[in-house]
Amino acid sequence: MILEVVELSKLYPNSKGASKDSIRIESVMTDSRKEAKQSLFVPIVGESFDAHRFIGDAIKHGAVAAVWQKDIEVPALVPTDFPLFFVDDTTKALQDVADYYLKKVDPVIVGVTGSNGKTTTKDLVAAVLSTRFRTHKTAGNFNNHIGLPLTILSMDPETEACVLEMGMDRAGEISVLSNLAEPDHAIITNIGESHIENLGSREAIAKAKLEITEGLSRTGSLILDGDEPLLEHKKQEEGTISCGFGDDCDYQAVIESSSDNDTTFRVGASTYTLPMAGKHNVKNATFVIALAERLGLTKEQIQNGFGRIQMSAMRFEKHEGPEGSLIINDAYNASPTSMKAIIEVIKDLTSKTQKVLVLGDMFELGDQSEMLHRSVADAIDESISAVFTIGAHAKQISDAARAEYPDMETKHFEEKKALSHHVRSLLTADTVVLIKASRGMKLEELLTDLVD
Repeated sequence: MILEVVELSKLYPNSKGASKDSIRIESVMTDSRKEAKQSLFVPIVGESFDAHRFIGDAIKHGAVAAVWQKDIEVPALVPTDFPLFFVDDTTKALQDVADYYLKKVDPVIVGVTGSNGKTTTKDLVAAVLSTRFRTHKTAGNFNNHIGLPLTILSMDPETEACVLEMGMDRAGEISVLSNLAEPDHAIITNIGESHIENLGSREAIAKAKLEITEGLSRTGSLILDGDEPLLEHKKQEEGTISCGFGDDCDYQAVIESSSDNDTTFRVGASTYTLPMAGKHNVKNATFVIALAERLGLTKEQIQNGFGRIQMSAMRFEKHEGPEGSLIINDAYNASPTSMKAIIEVIKDLTSKTQKVLVLGDMFELGDQSEMLHRSVADAIDESISAVFTIGAHAKQISDAARAEYPDMETKHFEEKKALSHHVRSLLTADTVVLIKASRGMKLEELLTDLVD
């Protein structure tokens, strides 16, 4: 990010200090404990905290200007020449500065949302577009009303393509993000059960995901899951591109072969190899192909991009365990749809025959939680050697697996330490362990015992 303080005075004329000076701003600071030279301090106000009181620390750690909620008194410790811009709401101000900067840089903007797969798809989009454009993407989980503007404001001024992941847990949230980003192209990966506790039904989730179209350019494209009945009504609309495995999809994927580490598939007359396992990842790649062709990339550029993907942490993250075992950490998040999908991947692995599932609670499923946890067992079959669960609701999975396959080793644990010790005792050179749960379960902590 590169702005000058004087540019902010155009957005916020109510100011004090050297607000009209050409002071260089290179970053945004929301955490006053971290060093951020030449930064704009944005003190976020939450339900139980107010960062305005840390203005002294912010200045000490590199802030050269700040936005300031106008009904809060400015401490005497703030130098008289320190630029302050007075606003009604600092979070809204953060979004406004991001909007200004995004329009100033003017990259191609791609918005990505969906119940599952949006982070993988975002990573794939960025990898492919980077073969032709200077590309910036959402880092980590910076995909909400604060994270998305911070992602934009961390963008290099020479950026040509910006890939923005858009998350939500309630209706109306993607609307805010879409209207801020105004994407040229939007992708909806799928409609699952995530956040059904807040939204009530998959139909309501689909409606919330479609909010991404509110800021979509009139000449842009909506790329969506063509196999999802809840999105069927959008498929015939102008500018919509459907992707999936069905015959009526605009971009139909046909898997030709797969291994533990890659999948070869065909779309139309072109064949691609994706360095990832899993049918769901092929669909994610198909979204990317549709987008890339729309932006004029060649088949060679697309394939080259697939080869350079850098996955976000805790997404099918492979670790070598004791005795040459394989530990797969996919504990970043989980829903019934994503948990079933990755179990299918584990079932298809050919390098290991002893397949152990370590599954934890999936959150925000509301009064459907027990039923949806139990449904995960539908993806389990005789190729799975053991199922171990932990959490208040995950016991439904191991119970259902035990009922269907009495000879399978299944057990529910109350503590992570006991769980990891038991799993470690089973590890051999022929064992693969999947770790999967919602973020709040922090199942990646098991790696301390399971990875040498």
